[in-house]
Parts: sequence; structure tokens; C-alpha cells
Amino acid sequence: MPVEPLSQQEIENRIAELPGWSADGDRLTRSYRLGSHFAATAMVVHIAQVQEELDHHSDLTLGYNTVSVSVNTHSVGGKVTELDFQLVRRVADLAPAHGAS
Repeated sequence: MPVEPLSQQEIENRIAELPGWSADGDRLTRSYRLGSHFAATAMVVHIAQVQEELDHHSDLTLGYNTVSVSVNTHSVGGKVTELDFQLVRRVADLAPAHGAS
């Protein structure tokens, strides 16, 4: 089944249910602050595991104690799809385990 881009209204409705996440153009973005560099690195590793499970990969930026996530679907021209929201929900679910805020 092909992946289709979501409308701007669909994106706005769904992003409203995900505290801290925002729609930035054709991307879903969020930065997490963690207690240490080690915790931030561990979170990146866990996000990478989720990405492999979903076969969907986002852009991750690791700072000293921050992790920034930027998600869109390259196969549909960098637009936001349901697959992006699946990944975002999984990231949001694992963040508390890492002490992310």
C-alpha cells in the first residue's frame, strides 16, 4: 500500500495530540533535554532501534544533553505521512524512560 502525504489540516489535528512536537514546514520536529550526554546518547540509540523496526529513518541531532528529532517521508518528496506519526508516537513513548523533558 503506497504512503500518501497528509493534508495540512490532518497534520495540525494530529500534532495537537503530541505535546512538545511541532509541524515545521514539511517536517515534524521536537527537541528533548536529558540529564546527561550519556542519557542523550542512549536515547539516540533507542530511537535508531525504533527506526529500524519501522524501516523509517528520521534526522537526529545529538548535543551535549539534547536530542533533536526531525521527521518526514523522503519517498513522497519530503512530505509528512502517517508513517511519520507512527515514528513520532514511538519516540514520544520512549522519551520518559530516558528522563527526557
